[in-house]
Amino acid sequence: MKIQDKFDLTGRVAVVTGGVGLLGAEFCRTLAEAGAAVAVVDLNASASRLTADTLTKSGYHSLAIPTDITQPDSVHAMVETVLSAFGRIDILVNSAALDPKFDPDAVKKGITPGAFEDYPLDQWNSALNVNLTGMFLVTQACVKPMIAHGKKGSVINICSTYGLNGPDQRIYIKDGQRVAFKPVYYTVTKAGVLGFTKYLAAYYAGTEIRVNALTPGGVFNSHEDYFVRNYSAKTILGRMAKKDEMNGALLFLASDASSYMTGNNVVVDGGWTAW
Repeated sequence: MKIQDKFDLTGRVAVVTGGVGLLGAEFCRTLAEAGAAVAVVDLNASASRLTADTLTKSGYHSLAIPTDITQPDSVHAMVETVLSAFGRIDILVNSAALDPKFDPDAVKKGITPGAFEDYPLDQWNSALNVNLTGMFLVTQACVKPMIAHGKKGSVINICSTYGLNGPDQRIYIKDGQRVAFKPVYYTVTKAGVLGFTKYLAAYYAGTEIRVNALTPGGVFNSHEDYFVRNYSAKTILGRMAKKDEMNGALLFLASDASSYMTGNNVVVDGGWTAW
């Protein structure tokens, strides 16, 4: 088999949660370009349809499935829709997650977003519900058809460098003033993603269901200049990632190119965690 053939996903079906997100949309396009039929799964119904329609108009097989991943009924309905449309599930990308963004209005009010001492319980619970419980529910539902179709498939859980290391809160300082903290839930839930990955990989020993994690570094998304400077100074490559720079690793994990890999974590962070 030629090396290019190992990356070919023709005939396979992929489910991508958070499919309209900055990286989720990239993952959907990457899998579609590699030949997979792609289910764009997201809470945002209109955006998921737009993403799927764009892929379809480009000649790819895609379907939008608005889904609340925290609700078992919604998740089960999503899987039934995928099976009805495409007949199987071969690849699952768990990309949906709550990720706090900088809130300038809060700073103007003298509030420091994300401070641990006063972090709201409802926001903590909401994050656990999406970032961990949602991943649990979707994976639980999607592995069943993988088992039914030969006990074969690839599950890819999207982690974060903040799941490997504690956040350096100094990068959220602008002109000598703290404007935010990366909140506690993000590190806790992303670290949990790695635990979930290793558990499932070991659980499916003896099958060809592989479970791995992909850990992106910071991806540029119209960040303020101060943040870009602070973040870039901590990476070996001296910059933030471009949104398409996780696609190669994602395709590797989804395809037969990584057929001897499970229970592991591919880190694509510009060297952030290397020093």
